[in-house]
Amino acid sequence: MQAGKLIVVTGPSGVGKGTLLRSLIQRHPELYFSISATTRQPRPGEIEGQHYYFVSRDKFEQMVAADELLEWAEYAGNYYGTPCLQVQQQIQQGRLVILEIEVVGARKINQTFPTALRIFILPPTLAELERRIRVRGQDSEEAIARRLTRAQAEIDAADEFDVQIVNDDLETALIRLESIIFARPN
Repeated sequence: MQAGKLIVVTGPSGVGKGTLLRSLIQRHPELYFSISATTRQPRPGEIEGQHYYFVSRDKFEQMVAADELLEWAEYAGNYYGTPCLQVQQQIQQGRLVILEIEVVGARKINQTFPTALRIFILPPTLAELERRIRVRGQDSEEAIARRLTRAQAEIDAADEFDVQIVNDDLETALIRLESIIFARPN
């Protein structure tokens, strides 16, 4: 059996990572999408165990102490992390495993999984990113300002990653993402 592969997808909040990956999984159900644990409250429509594992801060800290997370980071006052066990099992079974994580977590993955394919999703412009964040209507002005400041720092780090994809047009970005993930080694 061929070994699986870990594929990390990151980029600033609001860049469209989730939308791209939902479309990718629809087209390629053979991919395994890793579900992160978080201490944030569920957004409307999010389902426990499908979108995230929603846990208390105490439970998350226990998971960190027990070394049960592949990576973890604090973002916007909440913890996010990737449970190890399922990811490792899926890779051992030969599957392509997709992680959608923050830049801090993606950097940690580079240390623990140096063979992971690391993909950075970029907005066409910072102004477009701000527009997308505002359209979601989920953040205060203060939160938007924090997200944009952080986004600029993350965008500045895009060259640390194996591949960068500009999400200007969803279908074009999706085709590029597919071609990178399913590229055959030479």
